[in-house]
Amino acid sequence: MVTMRKKLSQEERQALERLRHSAAHVMADAVLTLFPEAKLTIGPPTEEGFYYDFDVPRPFAPEDLARIEEVMRQRVTADLLFVRREVSREEALRLFAGNPYKVELIREVPEGEAISTYTHGSFTDLCRGPHVESTGRIKAFKLLSAAGAYWRGDERNPMLQRIYGTAFEAQDDLDQYLQRLEEAQRRDHRKLGRELDLFSIHDEVGPGLVIWHPKGATIRSLMEEVWRAEHRRRGYQLVYTPHVGRARLWATSGHLDFYSENMFPAMELEGAQYYAKPMNCPFHIMYYQSAMRSYRELPLRVGELGTVYRYERGGVLHGLMRVRGFTQDDAHIFCRPDQVEEEVLGVLDLTVHLLGLFGFREFEVRLSTRPAKHVGEPGQWKMAEDSLRHALEGRGLQYEVDEGGGAFYGPKIDLDIRDAVGRAWQCTTVQFDFNEPQRFALTYQGPDGRLHQPYMVHRAILGALERFLGVLIEHYAGAFPVWLAPVQAVVIPIADRHNEYANSVEQTLKDRGLRAEVDDRSERMQAKIRAAQLQKVPYMLVVGDREAANGAVAVRLRSGEDLGALPLAQVVQRIVDEVQARG
Repeated sequence: MVTMRKKLSQEERQALERLRHSAAHVMADAVLTLFPEAKLTIGPPTEEGFYYDFDVPRPFAPEDLARIEEVMRQRVTADLLFVRREVSREEALRLFAGNPYKVELIREVPEGEAISTYTHGSFTDLCRGPHVESTGRIKAFKLLSAAGAYWRGDERNPMLQRIYGTAFEAQDDLDQYLQRLEEAQRRDHRKLGRELDLFSIHDEVGPGLVIWHPKGATIRSLMEEVWRAEHRRRGYQLVYTPHVGRARLWATSGHLDFYSENMFPAMELEGAQYYAKPMNCPFHIMYYQSAMRSYRELPLRVGELGTVYRYERGGVLHGLMRVRGFTQDDAHIFCRPDQVEEEVLGVLDLTVHLLGLFGFREFEVRLSTRPAKHVGEPGQWKMAEDSLRHALEGRGLQYEVDEGGGAFYGPKIDLDIRDAVGRAWQCTTVQFDFNEPQRFALTYQGPDGRLHQPYMVHRAILGALERFLGVLIEHYAGAFPVWLAPVQAVVIPIADRHNEYANSVEQTLKDRGLRAEVDDRSERMQAKIRAAQLQKVPYMLVVGDREAANGAVAVRLRSGEDLGALPLAQVVQRIVDEVQARG
């Protein structure tokens, strides 16, 4: 069952953006009132709220946010009008002469483009708008946090202080959002990753480079096993490719021209330059070109769990969600024009099935079409866009169209998943590519004996395994379904004399392919149960004299439910059934 989550209409989104943009101005006004030495920079609305960056002598403290909120409430009560005014470039430079950030922005406005300001009360800011009619409209708002941020996201620029906030039309909406935010903080994968001993990131290794601990590696292995099995079942050929490649490969693919700022620096070896791969596609193309291809061989579906390396700026790195080294569930489909729609349908079917196995059934889908600057012929774009539309409609997937939002080399489908807290995560991408088949001069021999250029489709379903595990941790709050749990059962002997029976129970579980451990520490039984619950272990099997005599175990679940004593064989079969059902 696939659920398409209802989204705000464009009109509702625009109204919320106006409200939040206006709240950012009121916050900036309050900051200047309390910190007159502050210099304003930019303060846009965001999907979740708004922020504003300030150049101030010291970081903001939590008590500062409370004071800023109080001044904001005063401005809201005053119900001050937002007044727009267009000014000349010269007047704008005079108005903001003491603020180098605003002056930089003004100088970048193209000649002939209008420059406008918005004023409420005595506060004026450089702004395109739009805003709500007056400050009295901003009633349900909250400042959330403060953090450092580089001017324009560049670490070579000054460090600013950013205040995050949010605003809603109604207090009930704000209260629900704050509850979801509190729940999201409880589920933070960085916190749970430490508590559950899943992964770590070390400065000695490097920012954004993940060490998978045994329990995290177990989950990753299970993800990979499912991924490989499902792809083999659907006719994908799985490959392994190198982690580095010569500069001329990346020059041919276009990465050195268009993507070099996101690549790790070159390595010099035997007079040639090598780069850590940021993407897998050129290697899959090399496999395609390793033999002359016939139309009978197509479609050729090439898949890989390939580790790539991308230079992400230090300020955006975030646990598993934004890293510099990650493994992508990549695949490239080389096909004839008449096969495109069927191949896209196959990708969509695999996507819904695979994401469903991991517990995701709420999707948001976007179709991005031809941008103004593009490669490829109009007929190719129309065929590709029509194929994507027909595939989405054929599977009953509602979608939004992002007109002109495609990459220069082809249209695409993006699919976002919704987690248990209602947050959207960009996950699956199905991307046409008219560029690389031309750059690498890909061909196949058609039934007419002539050479033709194949269509190439990039696709990733889970995306980066690191990021997907981060989403899984937060979706399940660390309490993974039984089939994914690193430890599925802990056997807890009540006393040392029960250790022998506990070990035999553990072996019985392992003989059925289950992941089990014995907690034979010299601790009280309740302490052991509590430890297993904190580790989110699905089953706790307590054994004492009675259980040993009867070939039974006393079953407790991580939820706290006590099922009492049950025959061992019955409990083992129950766990096996849960694993096989992947529920």
